[in-house]
Amino acid sequence: MRFFDPHIHLTSRTTDDLERMAAAGVRAVIEPAFWVGQPRTTVGSFTDYFASLLGWERFRAAQFGIAHYCAIGLNSKEANNEALARTVLEILPRFALKEGVVAIGEIGFDEITAAEERAYVAQVEFARENDMVVMVHSPHRDKKRGIRRSLDIARELGLAMEKLVIDHNNEETVELTLSAGAWAAFTIYPHTKMGSERMVEIVKQHGSERVIVDSSADWGVSDPLAVPKTARLMLERGLELAAVERVTWQNALDAYAQSGQIDAQALLQKPAIDQRQLFADNSVLRGQDARVEGDVPN
Repeated sequence: MRFFDPHIHLTSRTTDDLERMAAAGVRAVIEPAFWVGQPRTTVGSFTDYFASLLGWERFRAAQFGIAHYCAIGLNSKEANNEALARTVLEILPRFALKEGVVAIGEIGFDEITAAEERAYVAQVEFARENDMVVMVHSPHRDKKRGIRRSLDIARELGLAMEKLVIDHNNEETVELTLSAGAWAAFTIYPHTKMGSERMVEIVKQHGSERVIVDSSADWGVSDPLAVPKTARLMLERGLELAAVERVTWQNALDAYAQSGQIDAQALLQKPAIDQRQLFADNSVLRGQDARVEGDVPN
């Protein structure tokens, strides 16, 4: 099976993780912009971070046969520093409309503050004006209220619901998200979000239409193999192969291919890997022999 992990923070992961992901069948990923663990204090730190998502991280994933796309946005947690947030929103178009960007995200609510709402409104408006997909982060606390507000604002601003992916859903929010016509993504993440066992039961109860599984693996205790591991458990628990493929591959592809940035047919081909390549004079290798596989120039 091939897998698409449409929410993973590879900047936090090692090349060992990339090797294991590729070996487990992860063929494509989306890396959304997010909070990196401590507050950024200047707009330049955002500029460099966005550039890394478009450059080094895409290159690094490709060196292991993984197609890398990204989402660009001001995350909800840092939206509360409004002076800095305003300058970040000003530079956002420089990055959000570049090749390989499949969505505005991850954006939404953290503490559900007025400042977070202003940043969310500005970015949803930008997405609507540029016919983009929006990836929404739902809050850890008061999740249902945060999702309801995210849906309401997007609807009020005229964003098509099929362009809206609500992430970090759980049993209490799945019906709210699906009934609105949005995509319902679920994060398989220890302790704070969703477990594989619970994910199996959600698909059994609600079906596989517009349901997406991701890992959100980052700098915390998390698992970059969460998507293939959940797929395996789903099959062991009797879910049909077609349903498992939808929630771990096809639905993510359908949602984010609306960006026009994903060549779905290319993802079905064996990836070309050429670890002789450099990015800004840097290699992913540290003394290892370079892998060269597939259709690469001599």
